[in-house]
Amino acid sequence: MKKGYLYIILSTILFSTMEISLKLVSGKFNPIQLTFIRFFIGGIILLPLAISNLKKRKISVDVKSIGFFALSGFICVIISMVLYQLALLNAKASVVAILFSCNPVFVIPLAYVMLKEQVYKDTIVSMIVSIIGIVVIMNPFNMSGSAKGIIFTLLSAATFALYGVVGKRKSSEYGGIALSSFSFIAGSIEMLILIAISKISFIAALLNKSGLKMFADIPIIKGISLSTIPSLIFIGIFVTGFGYTFYFLAMDETSASTASLVFYIKPALAPILALIILREAITINMIIGIVLIIIGSCITFICNSKRNNIDFEDRDKANFSA
Repeated sequence: MKKGYLYIILSTILFSTMEISLKLVSGKFNPIQLTFIRFFIGGIILLPLAISNLKKRKISVDVKSIGFFALSGFICVIISMVLYQLALLNAKASVVAILFSCNPVFVIPLAYVMLKEQVYKDTIVSMIVSIIGIVVIMNPFNMSGSAKGIIFTLLSAATFALYGVVGKRKSSEYGGIALSSFSFIAGSIEMLILIAISKISFIAALLNKSGLKMFADIPIIKGISLSTIPSLIFIGIFVTGFGYTFYFLAMDETSASTASLVFYIKPALAPILALIILREAITINMIIGIVLIIIGSCITFICNSKRNNIDFEDRDKANFSA
């Protein structure tokens, strides 16, 4: 259990630096290029653990599963993470970190509709409190130039929630590490195909004329130099690769609800790191929003823990009776 909490701490620190590290190199790389690099590296880092888990479960990847990983990779890498990069170009790293951590707000209705999962009263209360926190941070009466960034962040969080809900059934079969690794690699391969298409002259010209310059003639290695390699290593290997690895190891050592503490702590830690590293000011409305989001997260965490304990006790009683 102690090892599990160590993994939670490591994962939280790495995930809390995600937006900051990406913001620091945002001007040096094309956003699509950077997404491709970090998720390809992240998927490869997760691959040995993914293969090991599949061997333990005595299952293999079939053609149908490859199609599923292509779909989940498309939702996660191509849609959600491209929107995420666009969010970072148009909003402060701290705001993106806080709002993206609210993706469970989108998971609840999606899981209810798609998986027919039960929605509890405390879940609705938690969701309402978190939504109020989001609105406070958005500050709709004074959104100024960050409006576009906030919209991109919320769309990214919503599609990432969709990725989580779509992958839930396969996750129970293959495990979270395998799902993430194969989805990341599949999504990166799909992105590589799109990058190749973007280099076709008439398509590049059309995208440029349409004002979509960043999607035209997307580079693969441009910007990679001795000065940027350390940043890419940190983003690809540590933040994306080890960040997800520690998160799933924490889940194995503790439980899914306990490991989710990572996303409850991040909204508070990420703005502090952004203040220290990027000198991003923490406004009053951000502080109020953060507090509301943490309260909403705590309601979910405490109630889920109680339900899990009750289920565990019921199973113990059933086993004892048997």
